[in-house]
Amino acid sequence: MFLERQGVRQYVARNSRGAEILIGDGPGRFSPGDLLKLALAGCNAMSSDKRMTDRLGEDFAQVVGISGEYNEDEDRYTTFQVELIQDLSSLSEKDQADLVRRANGAIDRNCTIGHTLSQPVPYTHTFTSEQVSE
Repeated sequence: MFLERQGVRQYVARNSRGAEILIGDGPGRFSPGDLLKLALAGCNAMSSDKRMTDRLGEDFAQVVGISGEYNEDEDRYTTFQVELIQDLSSLSEKDQADLVRRANGAIDRNCTIGHTLSQPVPYTHTFTSEQVSE
């Protein structure tokens, strides 16, 4: 995966599967903070999807919302809130509680982004000087 600069604070991200995401300032672009939140929301949704599909069917509708508390003084997010919204009205209260318990368990076991964010994650960066082809 890599980013390629397109202009001042504007990049395009590409992965090996051919997907592209516009990152940076300006219309139609995601900020790095947006992408972090989307990664966590997507991880929650994808980790729990099999449990939800098993009970609600392959065509169930779901919307996942995410918000984060940003601490401007520390320039970091301090908490995230993920909300998975779907219609559970076809299930009894007992079955709803069981499904939510099982879906939470799947998230707890399988959400790599959640596991990563729950502990300090060191990272490094390096500047390399070489010709970049356009």
